[in-house]
Amino acid sequence: MSGTGLLAGKKILVTGVLTEASIAFATARIAQDQGATVVLSNYGRTLSLCRRIAKRLPQEPPVIELDVTDPEHLATLADRLREQGFDSLDGVVHSIGFAPQEAMGDGFPEVAWEHAATAFQVSTWSLASLTQACRPLFGEKSSVVGLTFDASVAWPVYGWMGAAKAALESTSRYLARELGPEGVRVNLVAAGPLRSMAMKSIPGSKQFEEAWEGRAPLGWSVTDTEPAGKAVVALLSDWFPATTGEIVHVDGGFHAVGV
Repeated sequence: MSGTGLLAGKKILVTGVLTEASIAFATARIAQDQGATVVLSNYGRTLSLCRRIAKRLPQEPPVIELDVTDPEHLATLADRLREQGFDSLDGVVHSIGFAPQEAMGDGFPEVAWEHAATAFQVSTWSLASLTQACRPLFGEKSSVVGLTFDASVAWPVYGWMGAAKAALESTSRYLARELGPEGVRVNLVAAGPLRSMAMKSIPGSKQFEEAWEGRAPLGWSVTDTEPAGKAVVALLSDWFPATTGEIVHVDGGFHAVGV
């Protein structure tokens, strides 16, 4: 661990690391480069993949199991982090999202509640439940950063995942309001489309890539997770001490322009 850098001496939990193509992986790598001590989490069948990918970071971090739909996992999270030497947490990265295929694509009003409910529990409610689970370890300058895909408009093929992201953005503001008096900041990064596992699971996601290629003022690379990872790390750092409830767009400027 480096003694210098934006996150020097900080302890950071990064959830949802699955492949090197993810924003979560880029965040973990940059966080380590900037002096942080990192712990990763995943669950079930993806846990072994997470442990394998952890070896590709500059320093191999510990990996703990966390299924955000499992009350026991959430209830014991703080104690299990302490067992890994994390007696405190300076930052948490929420990189968790899932919607069943039945909840995406066309036919938005026809989707059964059970499919929409899964999208909301995993992608939205988990931001609050993860934050609450980590709360005993937070200090006065801790930071929670989540990932969204601009939910101010309706997208093709995104379906109930888009609605879950809109709720996620609202959830982050409510968390910011409630945890602010404790000195805890809660912000989101809205990245453009990237060829991650999450984006690949969306039917017809090629439409997003083509739209960004034509409209983003700064241009956009669907394979470069570095810009989003840097933004997450910046929000985890002490360089945004008075920023909370914010959504930082890292999308090449796409959100700011029309046709």
